[in-house]
Amino acid sequence: YCIEALMQDGKSLQAGTSHFLGQNFAKAFDVKFVNQKGKQEYVWATSWGVSTRLMGALVMTHSDDYGLVLPPNLAPYQVVIIPITKGDNIDKINKVALELKSSLELKGISVKYDTRNTHKPGWKFAEYELKGVPLRLALGERDIDNGTVEIARRDTLEKETYQIVDIDNKVENLLSNIQENLFSKALTFREERTYKADSKEEFIELIKNGGFVYAHWDGTSETENIIKKETKATIRCIPIDVKEEEGVCLFSGKLSKQRVLFAKAY
Repeated sequence: YCIEALMQDGKSLQAGTSHFLGQNFAKAFDVKFVNQKGKQEYVWATSWGVSTRLMGALVMTHSDDYGLVLPPNLAPYQVVIIPITKGDNIDKINKVALELKSSLELKGISVKYDTRNTHKPGWKFAEYELKGVPLRLALGERDIDNGTVEIARRDTLEKETYQIVDIDNKVENLLSNIQENLFSKALTFREERTYKADSKEEFIELIKNGGFVYAHWDGTSETENIIKKETKATIRCIPIDVKEEEGVCLFSGKLSKQRVLFAKAY
């Protein structure tokens, strides 16, 4: 089994795999076990490749020219609070910021309060934008006097001023909205870039423009190699929910029982 993801440039990325390895690796490395009859036998193994590839897919799917964009459910820090200090007002800001941090953490939200005095606020803004922290809260003395806080979303880069009253619930709702927005955006992109090809010419044109292409294939490695040589596209997977559909292979003209998923890959 495999997970195929569509990246922003229209190429496919195999984001995760599982394999039934049989006894091949066991025989190569002489790994045995004692069976119920008391005899030694080579182990039967499986492989689950759900690791760094998924993180690569996460980075490539959501990020933009400004840096990482991380879904709140996976972000190490979901919120960063940055104090806007001038002179000796740090104690006043610290008090409110720490209270704000505590109220958010009681909601199960992970928060970083950046009190470093070696970097200016603007530098910190750029740093956390680059790191993809979903929400950035800026808090200065004027904000405290007005009972407000400025919140910037990483997914849309929008900034808005909110009343601090009930801010924990507002932040919780914003994080939920960001999560849904990122998922919806990625899903819509994949659906809009998934096509069906019913002729060789149509297939070649669609593959050239990038995306997933469903097309009939005769089931032979020879035809797959021809397709790869002519278009640089490969069969990415046979989707588990694909229905049998009789047709004709676009490249060989032979009968086909179902469509498979083609794309260019890395």
